[in-house]
Amino acid sequence: MNAVLVLNADLGPLHRVSLRHAIRMLYRQVAEVHEAEPDQVLGVFPMPRVVRLVRYVVTRWRFGGGPSWSRRGVLARDGHRCGYCGGHAATIDHILPSSRGGRNTWLNTVAACGVCNQRKADLTPVEAGMKLRITPAVPSWTALAQR
Repeated sequence: MNAVLVLNADLGPLHRVSLRHAIRMLYRQVAEVHEAEPDQVLGVFPMPRVVRLVRYVVTRWRFGGGPSWSRRGVLARDGHRCGYCGGHAATIDHILPSSRGGRNTWLNTVAACGVCNQRKADLTPVEAGMKLRITPAVPSWTALAQR
């Protein structure tokens, strides 16, 4: 696995970055190796598993309003399960279709399988005769991180 965990200066976890990004952070001296792979080096740096930022980064955004909407977040929130049939979901569906002014928001999107997404087309679930199995909600940061 090439993902490297980034810790804040107070050792609180922030996010994961690619190995390439972590090496750039080390080179620019904005981070230090906190934990490394034993007996592996990449140039002059030990192969990092975890890096720690040199300066503390304020993360106010984590405490206000919840995470920003994203396709990946909707799929994670719904557990990659279709909101209509419960099967494996790979796409998202707008409850109020985009063609009718539906926006990309947590409350207007659900995960959907390709078949249900095609069947619903640009109709609302009621018009298409389809029932939602889930109630869309804005997830918390911890709910998304656990998925």
